[in-house]
Amino acid sequence: MATNKKPGKWRARTLGVRGGTMRTPFQETAEALFLTSGYAYESSAQAEGRFTGEDDGYQYTRFSNPTITMFEERMAALEDAPVARATASGMAAVSAALLAGLSAGDHVVAAKAMFGSCRHVIADILPRFGVAHTLVDGADLDAWQGAMRTGTKMLFLETPANPTLDLVDIAAVAKIADGAGARLIVDNAFASPALQQPMKHGAHIVVHSTTKYIDGQGRCLGGVILCHEDFLNQRLQPFLRNTGPVMSPFNAWVHLKSLETLDLRMREHCANALAVARFLRRHKKIARVLYPFLDDHPQHALAKRQMSGGGGGVVSFEVAGGKDAAYRLMDALSLIDISNNLGDAKSLITHPETTTHSRLGAEARAELGITSGMLRLSVGLEDADDICEDLEQALGAV
Repeated sequence: MATNKKPGKWRARTLGVRGGTMRTPFQETAEALFLTSGYAYESSAQAEGRFTGEDDGYQYTRFSNPTITMFEERMAALEDAPVARATASGMAAVSAALLAGLSAGDHVVAAKAMFGSCRHVIADILPRFGVAHTLVDGADLDAWQGAMRTGTKMLFLETPANPTLDLVDIAAVAKIADGAGARLIVDNAFASPALQQPMKHGAHIVVHSTTKYIDGQGRCLGGVILCHEDFLNQRLQPFLRNTGPVMSPFNAWVHLKSLETLDLRMREHCANALAVARFLRRHKKIARVLYPFLDDHPQHALAKRQMSGGGGGVVSFEVAGGKDAAYRLMDALSLIDISNNLGDAKSLITHPETTTHSRLGAEARAELGITSGMLRLSVGLEDADDICEDLEQALGAV
C-alpha cells in the first residue's frame, strides 16, 4: 500500500472521514474496494509465512481483506477501542462475541430489555451448550450484583434498549464485572459511537448492528465487535477464522463511506427525534412517550451523563387504545413507512408486539413494558415538521 496520511490527535468527525484509510499506489481519494476472495504470493516461503503469522499480509477474505481492515480500523478509532472485527450482521456480532467468550458451565447475566433475537441467543441457544443465564432489570444495580456467580464470565446489555429505550449505567455494571473477573458486552447500535463510547465507561466489548446507523440508509447488512487485544487473540480471532461470519468487502466499503457522515447524521436524527418526542408528548391520544433526552424521562440524568449530543434517533410511544389504535395510526401514515428496520434516513415505524418482539411471549413483553399500543419510531432525516404533520393527520384516524 502507498504512504497514508499520519493521524494526529484528530477529533471524531475527522476520524469518521479519514480514520484507517489505506491508499494503493494509484493514490485514490475514495477508499479502494477489494472484491477478491484470495491473494497471490510472491513465493512458497511467503505463503508459508502468511499461515505461520511471520508475514502479516493477507491470505483469504474470510480471514481479512484490505477494505474490511479499513472499516475495522475506522470503527475502532471512533469507539476509542483497541481493535475491531467486522461481521456479516449485527446478530453475527452478538453471537460471536458471546460464543467466543463462553464455555460449557459458564454463566451470563443480561439485562431483560433487549432485542428479541439477542434474548433468544442468551435464553434459548446458549443453554443448549451448557451455558446458564440470569436476566435482570438493567437499572437495578443490586440485581446485577446479586446475579453474579463463581462461573459468571460475561454480562450483556443494550443501552438504550430496543424498543423501550431503557438505559443502563455502563460504568456501574462494568465495575461489577471487573469485581468478578468477567467481561461486559455493550450493544451500542441505538446510540452509535457518535453519541456513546461504552469502552470509555469501562465496557470490555462493544457490538453493533452496523446495518442501522453506521450504514444509515438501509442498504447493507453488517456488524462489528470491538474489544481488547487479549480477547481478540485468545478467543475471538480463532472463532471468527474457523466459523466464517465475515462481512463482505462491498458492505464494508459502503459502511466506510457512511462513516464519513455519521456525526452529521446523528446530530440531525437526535434533533428530529427530540422534536417528534415533544410533539407526541403534547398529544391527547398518546398515553406515553419514551425518549432519553426528554426532561421527564426517568433516566434523563443518566442519559445526559452517558450520551453526548443527544438521545438517539428512536422514539417509542404508546397510543391510547391498544393494538387497534396503533394499527389505525400506522395504516394512516403517508410519509412514514411501516418497517421493522431502523437507523435509515427515512422515518420508519414498527409495532414491536407483533414483529420484532413477537416471539418473546405475552408475559415477557408485559414484564418489559411492551404493550399492545406501543410503537417504535425510527425518526429519519426528513424535515421534522413534515414528520410531525404526518403523525398529526394519522392520529386523526385513531
